Amino acid sequence: MNSSPIKLKQKLSPVAAAAKAVRDLAFAKTPARKRKKAQNQRFGQKSDSDIHHMPDGSIKRVSINNNRGNFGRGTKKE
Repeated sequence: MNSSPIKLKQKLSPVAAAAKAVRDLAFAKTPARKRKKAQNQRFGQKSDSDIHHMPDGSIKRVSINNNRGNFGRGTKKE
C-alpha cells in the first residue's frame, strides 16, 4: 500500500486504510488517469518542473511552485 516516496501519513484505522487503498487504486486505473500517465511518460520528466494538464487536453511544463500552488490561488478550495 505504501509505494509513494512521499511520507504524508494519515492516521487511519486498518479498515479505513484498506478502503482508501481500494479507492485510490480504482481512481488510478480510470481511463482518464491511464491516458494522463501515458502522456506524462511520453513527455518526459524533469526535476525542475511539473507537467500541467490543461482543460483542453494539452499539456505544458510549468514551475513546481505554480502547479502545486494552484497558480497563486492556493489549494484550500480545491
